[in-house]
Amino acid sequence: MISLYLFGIVVLAYLFGSIPTAVWFGQAFYGVDVREYGSGNAGATNTFRVLGKKAGIIVMCVDIFKGWTATNLPHLFDSSIVGTTDSISFVNFQLALGVIAVLGHLFPVFAGFRGGKGVATLFGMVIAIQPMAALCCVTVFLVCLIISNYVSLSSISAGFTFPISLALIIKTTVPSVMLYAIAICILILITHQKNIERLLKGKESKIYLFKKSEK
Repeated sequence: MISLYLFGIVVLAYLFGSIPTAVWFGQAFYGVDVREYGSGNAGATNTFRVLGKKAGIIVMCVDIFKGWTATNLPHLFDSSIVGTTDSISFVNFQLALGVIAVLGHLFPVFAGFRGGKGVATLFGMVIAIQPMAALCCVTVFLVCLIISNYVSLSSISAGFTFPISLALIIKTTVPSVMLYAIAICILILITHQKNIERLLKGKESKIYLFKKSEK
């Protein structure tokens, strides 16, 4: 029975992550599948690029909520049911569910397994696991975005802020959390390879928070 509960929770985490916010929102309100434009990714960054700030912010917030919700699923069940009888194992289970939600975002069953890059969903995980580290990440993201106007560069910078803040500010004693933070950096670099290439060539699209971009 316990294994059945665990399986159900894992499936639920994946389904949360699989909600293709950018695709559904774009099709419902703009008649546009964002995967057919811009970078071709079904994520917040491409939504900003294709549909504008308002749509991008909505998609980003929902994708963050997906990661936060999936990571917090263990709170809805008794610890004996999910097999997390101590704090470290509880956190590890949260991390596992968050990762599964991110995989759902990358490969969504509801959208032909063509998803986004998972940065917003990853950030939802960070909020659930380490709120103070999340605050550091969002501060770096916003400062970088205001200065550079590059969402991709801001996402990469925020990703690297996570392990740095854990090591220098929070000083976490849970090894799995630090390993997860390092894995986030690697994943972000892998999923942003094309963005990095465009940044180096000066061809990456810019997003302006406080003024309209010139077209």
